[in-house]
Amino acid sequence: MMLVDAGPLIALIHKDDAYHARCVQVLRSLTESLCTVWPALTEAMYLLSFSWKAQEALWEMVDRGVVELATLDERDLSRMRELMKKYRDLPMDLADAALVAVGERERIRRVFTLDRRDFEVYRPAKLGRFIIVPD
Repeated sequence: MMLVDAGPLIALIHKDDAYHARCVQVLRSLTESLCTVWPALTEAMYLLSFSWKAQEALWEMVDRGVVELATLDERDLSRMRELMKKYRDLPMDLADAALVAVGERERIRRVFTLDRRDFEVYRPAKLGRFIIVPD
């Protein structure tokens, strides 16, 4: 399983996005399934709000199982708060904190993101560095 951030979700749907072709290419090459979190899905929906068709396409990705939604529980919320405090100088947003927390919990090191700057800094506990896709 691979974590997926809001950026690639938007780029996969929005054909005018500068990263659309690259993200489609990456998606086609993946052998593992994609997993995201509610905060990243919310961010993507908001940024796709210029088009209800784009938002519907994102819903379809979830409905068809292209992207699985990981649950967040109280321990994750506590960890997210700790992470946001630790990385407050970046600052870390809620979606990134949720992805890192799920990555730690599920021991997932690979993340599909366009946010290299931040994900190169984050160090998920007991996992070392994230492996960022696309490289």
